[in-house]
Amino acid sequence: SHERICQYIAKESGSLVVSVGYRLAPEHKYPAAYEDCLNATLHFLQHLERYGVDPARVIVCGDSAGGNLAAAVSQTLAGRSDLPRLRAQILIYPGLQALDFNLPSYQQNRGVPLLFRECAAFYALQYVQGDISNLEEVLEGSHIPPDMRLKYRKWVSPD
Repeated sequence: SHERICQYIAKESGSLVVSVGYRLAPEHKYPAAYEDCLNATLHFLQHLERYGVDPARVIVCGDSAGGNLAAAVSQTLAGRSDLPRLRAQILIYPGLQALDFNLPSYQQNRGVPLLFRECAAFYALQYVQGDISNLEEVLEGSHIPPDMRLKYRKWVSPD
């Protein structure tokens, strides 16, 4: 689905673009897609010479769920001293937060196509557990224990 945009980015930037065909939910639940992206990135970073890539110029990028995966891979590799450091991450409308689907951004954009609030929760559940049996609880916010909500309030709150 992203072949043309990857070709465009490669041509316009004069870069090598590696696109990972990771396993998709609901057939493959978390952490399958993450593991695929991490393993592909590890392999690439370990073989940069083979591809003629400058180790100081490696960037990870993703959109939507791919943005989430790029962020997760970046965080995983951030502390590694045995690999070249990633220069940057580019996250295009990433799915980064599934703790609270009632934050202002979800409320303000609840009816904006393509990713309605209910769809965002639906896809998050498909990704994590492969079913949507507790969709209503997630939309209400009752899927997060009070102690966890309190712990992450600093990062995930309307304020």
